[in-house]
Amino acid sequence: MKFLLDTHVFLWWIMDSPQISENARKLMSERSSDLFWSSASSWEIAVKYANGKLPLPDEPEVFIMSELSSNRISSLSITDEHSFMAGMLPIHHRDPFDRMLIAQSNFENMPLITSDQIMSQYEVKTIW
Repeated sequence: MKFLLDTHVFLWWIMDSPQISENARKLMSERSSDLFWSSASSWEIAVKYANGKLPLPDEPEVFIMSELSSNRISSLSITDEHSFMAGMLPIHHRDPFDRMLIAQSNFENMPLITSDQIMSQYEVKTIW
């Protein structure tokens, strides 16, 4: 099954954080799971890294891409359709990165692995 990862879930995953739920950890560990990472999350991390809000051991384009590859996570590009859908979403969530993840999850019919409770206010399948 295909799953889209929220940015924080990926970061917790690569840090082996206890904050990640057992359910999320189990799904992400299964070889039958196809994990996806939005290019919106790459953008979010790049912005936070540039602002000094997210320290990383290397530049995001090196560190994140390496971690995606070593964790068998595929990139999901942002399409025009994703963008239009994100713009049409109700304003439950004001974060543009999260709104894009919601739109991509909906459009691509992929459950979103996230701990963000606000995401469940949308017509999107969330897993935690």
